Amino acid sequence: MRATRQSWNGSTIVNENDDTGLDTLRQGANSPRYSRRLSDKILIAFHHACDQGDYEIGEQLLHILESMLTRRSVAPDANRRKSIESLVAAHERLWHLRHPEKDFS
Repeated sequence: MRATRQSWNGSTIVNENDDTGLDTLRQGANSPRYSRRLSDKILIAFHHACDQGDYEIGEQLLHILESMLTRRSVAPDANRRKSIESLVAAHERLWHLRHPEKDFS
């Protein structure tokens, strides 16, 4: 059984990964529409790209994340410092993956 639901514009969305439909049906009126911030999803995609050895895509994702974090936001973000620290750590990971011969441990 495939789970279906209506999107905000009325088109039907089919969740191919959910045979039971439970994930889609669990989303009630009181639950948030998105469980993670977009910046978190981009960081996850970066790590996924690195895990698969696609460093160019990882670098592009870091540039997108960096532009999101460095632009001026209207509302102050309480997690800004943590987000920037995560960005720096991601840049370090990419550098170490591209330069495995240099071991600084």
